Amino acid sequence: MTTRRTLLAAATATVAGSLGALPAFGQADYPNKPVKIICPFPAGGTSDVLARMVAAGLSKELGQQFVVDNIGGAGGTIGTLKATQAAPDGYTLIQTGVGQNAVAHGLDPKLAYDSMRDFVHLSQVHSGPNVLVVHPDQPFKTFQELIAYIRKNPGKMNYGYTHAASGHMAMELLKQVGGEKGQPLFIVGIPYRGGGPMMQDILGGQIPMMFINQDVALPHIKAGKLRALAVTSKERNPLYPDTPTIAETGVKGYEALSWSGMSAIKGTPQPIVDKLEAALKKVMTSPEIKQRMESVGFVIPPQGHEHYNKFIKGEIDLWTRVIRTAGIKTQ
Repeated sequence: MTTRRTLLAAATATVAGSLGALPAFGQADYPNKPVKIICPFPAGGTSDVLARMVAAGLSKELGQQFVVDNIGGAGGTIGTLKATQAAPDGYTLIQTGVGQNAVAHGLDPKLAYDSMRDFVHLSQVHSGPNVLVVHPDQPFKTFQELIAYIRKNPGKMNYGYTHAASGHMAMELLKQVGGEKGQPLFIVGIPYRGGGPMMQDILGGQIPMMFINQDVALPHIKAGKLRALAVTSKERNPLYPDTPTIAETGVKGYEALSWSGMSAIKGTPQPIVDKLEAALKKVMTSPEIKQRMESVGFVIPPQGHEHYNKFIKGEIDLWTRVIRTAGIKTQ
């Protein structure tokens, strides 16, 4: 009897051990089926283009298909919330970014997800500046001339913006820190429902200035239909070597970036997280991706979770402070 019990216990332990090892085997051969990347914006925009670029790179690097799933709406928050409901098995990733993972926290203190707790941030994919542009009929040839006019003529200059977009945030930050003797700049904002109508109006001279992403602005600047006065990054952008940064023109420390990255769902096994992070590093530092990104003015940031976690936390703090100071509410 003792021998039978001993054999049964040994067999049970063997089966239990084998069952316990199954998840490890699943992690070792990850990915063994297609992986979904949720892009929380509609197809065709900059976020979608970047998500598909990363998906193609990861597919090649890991030998399994990475597929982009566009779930747009509410400034990226609908798709981001949807991601939190996915299984934390590495087969659903989320494209994180400035709007849905930093600005959204300032707009809604009761946001249904927490960007620092509900995700495992893998690596930042890109950063890019906004460009302050004016219609060429405007008399301002430099950023300093524009700011001097605004300071002397409060309330007489206006600008276009779309609610809570990176250009809107860039302008709000400039208003708060670009004045003299601690006083904010008084510029009148004209809201637009989207970037298309806003672009039409500045090209037509209906609005004098706005902030816009550097890749979107470039063809209009090259065509002489817009004039670039400054970029919002701390360093000059390769596409705009003759355009100064706002920081170097006298507004010290100013920086407002558009950015995105890749994140997994909280609870994703560490071996899978490590594998994805390593693959992303290889993809984003490849000569092909580097050339493609720089050709449209995007900068590839330092790679890895340590940088990205610290960066996101800093962006949440920055934009929450700016939004609360400006009194901006969600729409």
